[in-house]
Amino acid sequence: MPTGPYAVGRITYDWRDATQQELLAPRAGIHREIFGWIWYPASTQTGAKPADYFPRSWRNALDQQRGWFLTTFLWRDFSRVRAHSLDAPAIAPSQQSYPVVLMRAGAGAEIANYSSLAEDLASHGYIVVGFDAPYRSTMVVFPDGRSIVRTSQNNADLVSGEQQKQLGIRLVQAWSSDMRFALDELKELNASDPSNRLKGRLDLAKVGVFGHSLGGATALQFCHDDSQCKAGADVDGAPLGSVVDEGVKQPFLFLLSDHSREAKSETAPVLTDLHSIYDRLPADRRLWIGLRGAGHFGFTDLTVLLMDIAHVLKIVPMSNKRQIELSRNCLRSFFDVYLKGAPPSELGSLSGYQEIEYSH
Repeated sequence: MPTGPYAVGRITYDWRDATQQELLAPRAGIHREIFGWIWYPASTQTGAKPADYFPRSWRNALDQQRGWFLTTFLWRDFSRVRAHSLDAPAIAPSQQSYPVVLMRAGAGAEIANYSSLAEDLASHGYIVVGFDAPYRSTMVVFPDGRSIVRTSQNNADLVSGEQQKQLGIRLVQAWSSDMRFALDELKELNASDPSNRLKGRLDLAKVGVFGHSLGGATALQFCHDDSQCKAGADVDGAPLGSVVDEGVKQPFLFLLSDHSREAKSETAPVLTDLHSIYDRLPADRRLWIGLRGAGHFGFTDLTVLLMDIAHVLKIVPMSNKRQIELSRNCLRSFFDVYLKGAPPSELGSLSGYQEIEYSH
């Protein structure tokens, strides 16, 4: 359940730009297009219906892609998963506008898999914007019925070593460009939303960004590239691209799972790159939080939908439910300070959780 005082609304958009080519498409001549998801503080006086966790067209396409065995024996039936959002209600009237937080998934995961994080932020007075993109998201299903899957050349799990790193950098650049595209679309909605739902309601002077895994690397690179980002968070992502050498200027949160059981030969280079960014930030513009016993995939809804097998088998000490609870508190506290002007002492209160290893 979201923990904030607001009900949560969700609406989706098909954003297209006929003036730009999709550079990661398998052939030339395909224009840029992304599928946007927006969670926002909602009015409860609209009689809106609950939103599906995934729309039916997405559920059908995902089931077909996974196949009968996985759909039947491992995955929850998405038609029975209950989100905590309403379908396209009016925005809450208590504020004229709300800060905006862009959210990016890990690797090619669909952004709806992070609904627990998005809904909680929205319930505390943020407009949260995620998106999926053809050919690099595992799947995107557009309103006209087109279902587009990730191409093998954009799947970093199929390669290793230097080839994987270079593909990761290319993907981060593409996702970072998508963030700019999404912000341009939000400006259009803020100026002249045809439904009048979001017109004038997005505070685009207060834009935060966060992402998980490759999405965390994207958040770092986007904030390095674009001054529209006012604060960012990297959730367990290894940084890639020019941000490693040049750093960021915005306040940044590094929220990490527990990597103590992993080989130091694997974790040391990543920690070195993270510290090269973190150590150059002033003390009042940085936060480093490790979650004791947390797993890399526990920031998503997926381990709950897969019955939290890693926790049941004691592979990961922390339950997914607890990991999401702590992650939501950390992200919300951080953005409250740097986007809403809450007192910095709010960040210090996070050290009261016994699972948190905290550094300021």
